[in-house]
Amino acid sequence: MGASLGHGHKGTRVGFYSNTCPQAEYIISSTVQRHFNCDHTVAAGLLRMHFHDCFMRGCDASVLIDGPNTQKKAVANLGLRGYEVIDDAKTQLEAACPGVVSCADILALAAHDSVVLVNGSSWVVPTGRRDGRVSLVSDADNLPAFTDSIDVQKQKFSALGLNTQDLVALVGGHTIGTSACQSFQYRMYNFAKVGNGAVDPSINPTFLPQLRALCPQNGDGSKRVALDTHSPFRFDTSYFRNMRIGQGILESDQMLWNDASTNAIVQHLLLGLNFKVEFGNSMIKMSNIGVKTSNAGEIRQVCSKIN
Repeated sequence: MGASLGHGHKGTRVGFYSNTCPQAEYIISSTVQRHFNCDHTVAAGLLRMHFHDCFMRGCDASVLIDGPNTQKKAVANLGLRGYEVIDDAKTQLEAACPGVVSCADILALAAHDSVVLVNGSSWVVPTGRRDGRVSLVSDADNLPAFTDSIDVQKQKFSALGLNTQDLVALVGGHTIGTSACQSFQYRMYNFAKVGNGAVDPSINPTFLPQLRALCPQNGDGSKRVALDTHSPFRFDTSYFRNMRIGQGILESDQMLWNDASTNAIVQHLLLGLNFKVEFGNSMIKMSNIGVKTSNAGEIRQVCSKIN
């Protein structure tokens, strides 16, 4: 982490706003805290939104742009939430120092603050990103999917400069997330890889009744369920422990335990201190994907609209 303490990547650095908007980080963290106090689930929402943003077109807040053919409209992004937190922070920042703080930086800092609020890692967040001016629904094709094999997951991460350790560490963020039933119902009632209405053999049989109670076969597919059924509002290693006992909710996550190339990393991260450190390191790497600095992009006045 030491190499990242003073500088980010491609023109980002820690304390970028120390002269131009010294209150920026405080305004963002206090805004996240206020929304979190009303709704603890917003922490996972902000973390996931930052992840999706970075994976689609780099960390440039293009996920926030409204419009008929934007990233927001992609199926994989329909469940994103926390936009009101970003908008709230942006309104305050525009009042304090107009045209200075980017929406991309608000998103990166809000994701960090969210993890801290649920007892998770803390890491230094380099700032200085600028906002993108393009957002296309097709950008979501780059996002990892819940049915992706380990090889496909690795390819998607590698294409953005992230290695297998980053993959496993960042998936650990699911310790505070939720998923719609439709993302894993098929594992319980008609697992196509086996056929004939079979159950995914990687699901622990003793866990199956609990899962089926949460998501009945003909129930509401949009119902959201905690990905970590043991401690859904605490950032810990519980989600990795669930994988070890066959209680991973998403097929793509359970594969991380069952695949030899990722199992050793999961076991390493099961030691809590390792997870906190590695998650922070991987977040710094992820938040520097495709960043725009200097004269690229713009500083949006309203996060949902291009200037």
